[in-house]
Amino acid sequence: MKKLIAIVNVIAWSGFWAFGYLALAAEGLTDAQLVTAAVLAFAGLVTGLLAYQKLVRAAEESGYAKKTNQLDAAARNRAHQEAEKGL
Repeated sequence: MKKLIAIVNVIAWSGFWAFGYLALAAEGLTDAQLVTAAVLAFAGLVTGLLAYQKLVRAAEESGYAKKTNQLDAAARNRAHQEAEKGL
């Protein structure tokens, strides 16, 4: 499943860059073609970001990448309370 997500990620980012370039740099496009290129670039961006996030989570869960330094809810609330006391 990770390989499929990685392939989707590569294809999505390729589409983002290709259609984004067309939308920004191509001359002589009709309005419909320009909108189509922009929509496809946006779809590639969204799909690429989602696929990348899934790959990052999978890498953290498998131990391939170290976990992020995010605090759990209790530690975050405790840190906010301590910061408020200091003000």
